[in-house]
Amino acid sequence: MQGLREHFRQHTNPPVFFIAAAVIIAFVLWGIFAAGNLGTVASGVFTWINTYFGWWYIIAASFFVVIAFFLMFSRFGSIRLGPDDSRPQFGTLAWFSMLFTAGMGIGLVFYSVNEPATHFQSPEVLSAESGTTAAATQGLAYTMFHWGLHPWAIYIILGAALGYFAFRRGLPLRPASAFYPLIGDRVYGWVGNVIDILAVFGTMFGLATSLGLGASQITTGLSQTTGTPDTTWMQVIIIAVLTLTAAVSVVLGIDKGIRRLSLFNVYTAFILALVVLVVGPTLAILNYLVGGIGAYLQNLPQLSFQMFQGGAAQEWQQSWTLFYWGWWISWSAFVGMFLARISYGVTIRKFVAGAMLAPTLVSMVWFSIFGGGGLSLILGGNEAIAGADSTSALFVYLDALPIAGIIATLLSLLGIVVVAVFFATSSDSGSLVIDILTNGGDPEPNVYQRLFWAVTEGAVGAILLVAGAAAGSDPLGALQTASVAAGLPFSVVLVVACIGLLKGLSEEKSPEAAPEPGQPATRPAGPAPRTSGPPPHQVQQMSAEEPNERRNRRS
Repeated sequence: MQGLREHFRQHTNPPVFFIAAAVIIAFVLWGIFAAGNLGTVASGVFTWINTYFGWWYIIAASFFVVIAFFLMFSRFGSIRLGPDDSRPQFGTLAWFSMLFTAGMGIGLVFYSVNEPATHFQSPEVLSAESGTTAAATQGLAYTMFHWGLHPWAIYIILGAALGYFAFRRGLPLRPASAFYPLIGDRVYGWVGNVIDILAVFGTMFGLATSLGLGASQITTGLSQTTGTPDTTWMQVIIIAVLTLTAAVSVVLGIDKGIRRLSLFNVYTAFILALVVLVVGPTLAILNYLVGGIGAYLQNLPQLSFQMFQGGAAQEWQQSWTLFYWGWWISWSAFVGMFLARISYGVTIRKFVAGAMLAPTLVSMVWFSIFGGGGLSLILGGNEAIAGADSTSALFVYLDALPIAGIIATLLSLLGIVVVAVFFATSSDSGSLVIDILTNGGDPEPNVYQRLFWAVTEGAVGAILLVAGAAAGSDPLGALQTASVAAGLPFSVVLVVACIGLLKGLSEEKSPEAAPEPGQPATRPAGPAPRTSGPPPHQVQQMSAEEPNERRNRRS
């Protein structure tokens, strides 16, 4: 018992670890024994937030876009996330693959065909005439809006703040560190613990529900392609197999596991998109790509601050835009921390460009190939795609392409592989982040704890799927709604993190005067991190002690 107590003291932040675990267990039990009640409460809270704080989500998300562009084009852009002579730990392609697969995950595939088709069939928000090419272009532009600059700007704010304070100023890799310029050592007290607990909550339940979405799409694809049963227990088997894959990846670590799996994910997704572009309605896809980007950029200010008042239009905005903004904010701790962890030595300018502009462009191309191609077939009279739900729409679209026989089957199987690997890459990076959150900010967490959180994510998703099927309810959806609701308090955390980051950057000496590699580096006072990789988490102007020891002494 003494050894176990010592392990938790040395390798975890006990208040965060145990409180977060208790909250997770409580919600899982609620989902099992009172799924209907959980759904009612979560839906009610979400509706209340959208009704009274929807305006805040709109302003906050757009504010983060402005700050991200400011960081990229200001004098702060040449500051590195590390000392001045540090260099990136990963190559550009590997770095982009990891950030993209973590940030977009299963949703990029899950909504690829269905979301543009849904917006196209929502005349309450379209200015173009229903059923026309112009309406289809506008529906695609709404999809690009939801998956473009805004979500990545939300991720970047926390990612840049954590990368800066952890790798350049020597603080632990945890969301509370962004508050250090404002509240000092109190980040090691209850304020910092509350912030980290919120982050664990949003990450765990966001991942668990995404795993449920991915499992349902994989079983649907397998059923349509190979005739396997599309049942809850098949979804549980899928979760078990892919959780095992994610566990192996996260145990191997970032370089040998997560990096390689992310690269494989990007390669398979690229092959799928390329094949669909070639065999699908190529000319229509290219037209939608150009038209959709044009409509998105031309109307970006209006889209960013648009508020619908009453009726079906307001319901649409709450179900899509506000839902997404809350979801991205609740996920920002997970994605932001992961982005920071893999971005040691990257300049802020490259960080913003690589983690906002590049993924936005890739998402636009992806949705044009799948969503734009689907819209073209809908306008051509394909009612099956128009009526398909998010789970089956991708496979209905692939089945409608002018290919047959073994090639069509192989293309659908490739689509299943892409979904499966997105599943695994989200799970492994999420497991790493949760472990960092619960261990006090150590960027190299204990291997057994990484395995524990990877298995826990899969177990939460599987248990709630089975409980929902038994009760005829959707506890996974309820938990997703609950995790999105956590975006409201965390949006305030992000705004304060912006202030802390800007304050910290303003204390820097002119980055334009940074020395050449090999010359003495100028940085704020404090112990210098290593230049070969992420540093030990040292607090500026303090001795290089373990964070838990510092925290325990202060308490």
